[in-house]
Amino acid sequence: MDVPEVSIPAERPNWALQITPYMWAAGLDGHISPFRRGPTIGVEKSFSDVMDDLNFGGFINVWGRYDRFVVSGDIMYVNTTDSHGVGPLPALTIPGVGGIPPGGNIDAKVDTTQFTATLMGGYRVVDTPQITLDALGGARFWHISNDVTLTGSLGGLSGSVHHDESFGWVDPLVGLRAFLPVTEKLSVQAQVDIGGFGAGSDFTWSALATANYAFSDSFAASVGYKVLDVDYGHDGHVYDTRLSGPVLGLTYRF
Repeated sequence: MDVPEVSIPAERPNWALQITPYMWAAGLDGHISPFRRGPTIGVEKSFSDVMDDLNFGGFINVWGRYDRFVVSGDIMYVNTTDSHGVGPLPALTIPGVGGIPPGGNIDAKVDTTQFTATLMGGYRVVDTPQITLDALGGARFWHISNDVTLTGSLGGLSGSVHHDESFGWVDPLVGLRAFLPVTEKLSVQAQVDIGGFGAGSDFTWSALATANYAFSDSFAASVGYKVLDVDYGHDGHVYDTRLSGPVLGLTYRF
């Protein structure tokens, strides 16, 4: 989440720097093939479903300006564990586990880590007391890691097999960000970007809109809504997903 300058003083300094840790109550919807040439799985999870699986999640944005030049860095890290059990089953054989007679059970545990880092720079093309508008360009870095453990059991006997795989890519991006002060302390912001263009993913886009309230020249709080969409398919991996939900952030400005 990227919150612009928290206030518009009469005489602006020629530089500004701010840090915004934030929470994103995102749901997940899409299609994923976590392993090369594996089956594509439809995924639809509400925020509460994601929270049930969540081990750790962190979101932070760093934003800076020097005169009319701007830079923004946004990092997202999410680690989840999804467990499912199936059984009793008919007789079957699992590689690495062996034959399981009728009545056996299979437990599957999937640990998934998603790391996304967005770095953009740009120029303030409109700079007035009523509105600022920044033109942006940069890249979004993706890294997806999946770790699956299958355990077959029957009575007191059990065996397991383990497989992990990771993949990643880089998407070029272009975007715009607008900031409109409403009062001395209240403002609204909107930011959009598009990218991929077949260089990394087939296509990706994100959009963010927030209302911001400045408690002082150094601290502000923001609430809004964010969407991050990507359509990636390469070398047997599929990651076609949309994360969307409300955001809440706290900004410290230097």
